[in-house]
Amino acid sequence: MREELIHGAFAYRPLAPRTADGWFSRHLPRRIRGYADWNRHALVVAAALFTVILAYQVGLGGDEGVYLVMGGVSAFAVLMTLVRPVGAWWISLGSAPFTGAFGNSWDGLPWTPPAFFAHIVVMVVVALRTRPRAAVWMWLGTAVYSLGAEVLMRTSSPNTPQMLFASALALLVTTVVHVRREAQREVTVQRTVTAIERDKRTLLEERTTIARELHDVVAHHMSVVAIQAEAAPYRVQNPPPELEQAFVTIRENAVAALTELRRVLGVVRAEDYEAPDAPQPTLADLDRLLDNVRDAGLTVDKVITGAVRELPQGVELSAYRIVQEALSNSLRHAPGAPARVEVGYVLGGLGLRVVNGPATGLVKPSPGAGHGITGMRERVTMLNGEMTAEPTPEGGYEVTVFLPVPLADRAAPGSTGEDRA
Repeated sequence: MREELIHGAFAYRPLAPRTADGWFSRHLPRRIRGYADWNRHALVVAAALFTVILAYQVGLGGDEGVYLVMGGVSAFAVLMTLVRPVGAWWISLGSAPFTGAFGNSWDGLPWTPPAFFAHIVVMVVVALRTRPRAAVWMWLGTAVYSLGAEVLMRTSSPNTPQMLFASALALLVTTVVHVRREAQREVTVQRTVTAIERDKRTLLEERTTIARELHDVVAHHMSVVAIQAEAAPYRVQNPPPELEQAFVTIRENAVAALTELRRVLGVVRAEDYEAPDAPQPTLADLDRLLDNVRDAGLTVDKVITGAVRELPQGVELSAYRIVQEALSNSLRHAPGAPARVEVGYVLGGLGLRVVNGPATGLVKPSPGAGHGITGMRERVTMLNGEMTAEPTPEGGYEVTVFLPVPLADRAAPGSTGEDRA
């Protein structure tokens, strides 16, 4: 009891405005929706006004002024719950005998009608603003005062049973609402934390996959550099010692870099991970991918524009994976809808566009975990590219990607692209 109702009882704790995001607030007109933040304050003020009106009605035909003062004291306790909730309960409880004495009659005591109503309102507001345990102590304190006042005042018609029953019922409902609200808040927090952690885990898993793939790409090129550096002196007749030493240094650095690369990136491989036997896919394998998704029931067309040329293997691999994931999303989210893959070889790099129409047919969509877009964005970010993924006006979905290729990484132009279905 000391912790709940005594320590810091009169501490200043103003009731903060409530965010207008509830069901009631969403159905209000936009002009007055902002005022819904203060709905709890308005209810408390309305209860205080009703207390004064109730006191005036009780005093009609008698001393209205005395009853207004009596109601004003009880209304003050109600308003005090907005700034000092626990202290308001003490004020309401302590003023009960004085308001009863000013009522010029001990009939119906120890609680006069205004004090009866105001005290229940105070306990409800305090219970909502504190912990459920405080509600128990407030009810016990009210019971001790009521029973003691009933014995001392020897009233002819005590209303202690009514007060204890009404306050118990009100506090029980309030406690249930309070516990349910706290549980919902905790669930919301846990869901938010879970969603954040799931996104982080998905991002790390995608980065791990990219690291594994790029490890194979870089390791292949470093191995080629080491082999060529070792074989280069034998291709020159009577090479000078400086040239031989230069190639030896190149090979040693390539082997050292390859060793460090395998040591560092090896930690991202799972224990059961095995490097693929086949080379990593590139845009040259796009037709095979499209044939696979066509066999799965997706109608897809391919359009290639620009001068087809060989791009860095990391760009080719990422472009292939992005198209693969976009088509997988089309199969899951829009079964039966046609899709279109556009690959554009431009001067600054590579452009990709995968678009599908709205879902058709009797097959229901089977959404995944929503991690495909995250993986595509991670690959695009790694290559300093740009990406947009958004619904189309026709009800489909479109993924647009641009992957820049530096001038030093561009190969000589190949054959001119052509439209292929």
